[in-house]
Amino acid sequence: MAKKNFTGGLNSLLGESTNKEKAPKVGRPKTQFKEITKTSQEGTKEHETRATFIVKEALLDKLKSIAYWDRVLIKEVVNKALIDTITKYEKKNGDIKPIPKK
Repeated sequence: MAKKNFTGGLNSLLGESTNKEKAPKVGRPKTQFKEITKTSQEGTKEHETRATFIVKEALLDKLKSIAYWDRVLIKEVVNKALIDTITKYEKKNGDIKPIPKK
């Protein structure tokens, strides 16, 4: 009876290639080359950053409900609310001056 050779390991049993060649990448090529200047920008789109806010639970529940019923993301509801607030403020007080850098 011939000796069996089991040197291929589990991959050979599963039928996976033992070659070290990389499989071609699938999907859409990366078209966005964003320069990340802060860690809060990692994983976000161009001109976006991550921020953390403390809000009342009742307000958050209402924001989530609005997003659900309008079939949009929570961040879209928050962005619209912020834009509306800033627009209202600027109509009343004029353009907002940037915070001076030290």
